[in-house]
Amino acid sequence: MKEQADALYRRAFALAVFTVVYNLAEGAIAVAFGYADDSLTLFGFGVDSFIEVVSGLGIAHMVIRIRKNPASSRDAFEKTALRVTGFSFYTLVLGLAATAAHNLWTAAKPGTTLAGVILSLVSIAVMYALMSAKTRVGRALDSAPIVADARCTRVCISMSLVLLAASSLYELFRVGYIDIAGSLALAYLSFREGRECFQKARSNASCACES
Repeated sequence: MKEQADALYRRAFALAVFTVVYNLAEGAIAVAFGYADDSLTLFGFGVDSFIEVVSGLGIAHMVIRIRKNPASSRDAFEKTALRVTGFSFYTLVLGLAATAAHNLWTAAKPGTTLAGVILSLVSIAVMYALMSAKTRVGRALDSAPIVADARCTRVCISMSLVLLAASSLYELFRVGYIDIAGSLALAYLSFREGRECFQKARSNASCACES
């Protein structure tokens, strides 16, 4: 049984590490294409991916902690990671809101959002696979924190769906307001994520995703 549990914990840690690496790559691609194509939604999505890297490091640390002591509470490293992540999300919200207002005033719009369509489809597939894999591992370990982390991946899928909708609609109609609306939707989801991070940092709750 111990060998089986060790194997599952190694898988959970590998999934956490993959999440970090994937978000780094996704963030770099999204920011580069978002900046080049003047797509605020895609650029904001990329910044969000970078913020998720900090969160992912906290999750990887959590896996190591609960492997040593499944009954242990969230430690200082994880709480710091949550606070940094929360602050970063709030900063992203302000940046998206300010830039959206500027683009509305200047009637700025993207050259193309095709990269957003492609990246969002890839992200949805990867995040869904990660959510499923983390859920299986968490249930096999009977670990509420790992299952909760898997459940919180739904927020990432929601952001990818926003990017897909905004990018697809803009490619069809070429109306700049669509990209602005997409960025504001991302800002709303980022605000919710930031609030959740601070809530979790103040308690030992696993996830507030469904609140």
